[in-house]
Amino acid sequence: MATAPGTGHQDPSAEVLDRAAAAFGLLASPARLHLVWALAHGESDVTGLAERVGGALPAVSQHLTKLKLAGLVRSRREGRRQVYFVDTTEQAAVVDVVRLLVGRFTKGETLAAVPAPGLRGL
Repeated sequence: MATAPGTGHQDPSAEVLDRAAAAFGLLASPARLHLVWALAHGESDVTGLAERVGGALPAVSQHLTKLKLAGLVRSRREGRRQVYFVDTTEQAAVVDVVRLLVGRFTKGETLAAVPAPGLRGL
């Protein structure tokens, strides 16, 4: 591992960067980004989330499973319902980034650092 000059901080390993990129890759889906946005504003079951984001129940359930596996979303059982939420203690930074980006785009602001859809993967 390399150390950033003058900081004393070691760069993360390739494995750590791969895992982080995969987690961020999950948020590249508008549907999953919408789910994280919705859950950052309050917990919900899959039926409520499907209604809120306008998705089919099976598709929303699959998205939630992927977000859970990445550690971006958590759930708990309440009787027969599975309630999903974002643990803002553990995921505060991710939630902040989602709120910042979505909030800015909602206000019509542009972010020069965010590539246009045609530039992805460069």
